[in-house]
Amino acid sequence: MRVLLVGSGAREHALAWSISRSPSLTELHAAPGNPGIASVGLCHPVRAADVEGLLALAQTLAVDLVVIGPEAPLVAGAADVLRRAGIAVFGPSAAAARIEGSKAFAKDVMRAAGVPTAATLAVARLPCVVKADGLAAGKGVFVCRTQEELEAGLRGAAALGASTLIEELLEGPELSVFALCDGVRAVPLGSAQDYKRAEDGDAGPNTGGMGAYSPVPSVADADALVEQIHQPVLDELARRGSPFVGCLFAGLMMTEDGAQVLEFNARFGDPETQVLVPRLDGDLLVALAAAAAGDAGNPSLRRGDAAAVTVVMAGPDYPDRNDYTGAEIDGIAQAQSGGALVFQGGTAVRDGRLITNGGRILSVTGLGTSVAEARERAYQAADTISFVGARFRRDIAAI
Repeated sequence: MRVLLVGSGAREHALAWSISRSPSLTELHAAPGNPGIASVGLCHPVRAADVEGLLALAQTLAVDLVVIGPEAPLVAGAADVLRRAGIAVFGPSAAAARIEGSKAFAKDVMRAAGVPTAATLAVARLPCVVKADGLAAGKGVFVCRTQEELEAGLRGAAALGASTLIEELLEGPELSVFALCDGVRAVPLGSAQDYKRAEDGDAGPNTGGMGAYSPVPSVADADALVEQIHQPVLDELARRGSPFVGCLFAGLMMTEDGAQVLEFNARFGDPETQVLVPRLDGDLLVALAAAAAGDAGNPSLRRGDAAAVTVVMAGPDYPDRNDYTGAEIDGIAQAQSGGALVFQGGTAVRDGRLITNGGRILSVTGLGTSVAEARERAYQAADTISFVGARFRRDIAAI
């Protein structure tokens, strides 16, 4: 099977790593990819947002499956363009991807599907949550408990150029639950907990994610959550003529009244993929291709018994700046020789040297028989890797 993977982050590196292990794979291509992905496939200089360029590349390569990682090309309709050309795609249509692209649309779908979610407020009253309605790379949510935070949240949401949604503030532990969808069925992939804030103790600004772990010990039955949360939304989207094919990712708050949806995403998470994928036993490529063909009912995957923890190594000014470039990266081979997985997110190669090229530079993943063991291994590996200005949270998976 010839596969084209769209994207250039650590999420896509994790997917490429898993896909490359499939006996069904004959060729793996990426657009645009990154140096880590280049170690298992061939990268092409086509941006993920260049829909026509992706179509031309897929046709030139005669690929059998396109796997789209980032949300922006999905919301922009990349899957629609490829499908109209007869190319199989793992990723939702633009209409179905609105479940992530518009929080107002997602609220409407959830209300129609009877899925529990935070109430929308007509006016801002404390405490509340301010959300930018469109895509914001994980940085469009502002929790407001004081007047100062509310004013800052309203300014921050407005600066993103989207309309603003105001919700009641829910309390409880957060988690993410993922399902592989073929338009009709939602097949559970597992649970993960991510860490959005930049600093230890959940301080500092929101980021795209500074680390994650899986499974979440407090979740007794993630499969039941998929049945309660994902399947009704999948049914409602199909009823509206927009069947969802891809990875449906629910961000949940476990309140005293049960699970409430904070948001839906229309793709694999980042950094959650970096802990979900290494825990899967079986053939991910076969499962993705089956979902794209509308037949995820008998997946070739099962969740393994191992736990995984990912620590994100970021540039010194992230998330204020996402363009930390030129610092040489050392120690990856040593970390990998110790058993860690190192997924590259913001890297480049210059004069044969691996250098930083982004905000979230690396996702360092440790595996173990427990979350505690995986955490220890992840931090041991992160401590062997260095680049000028490197920083990472020290409290990922400190449960």
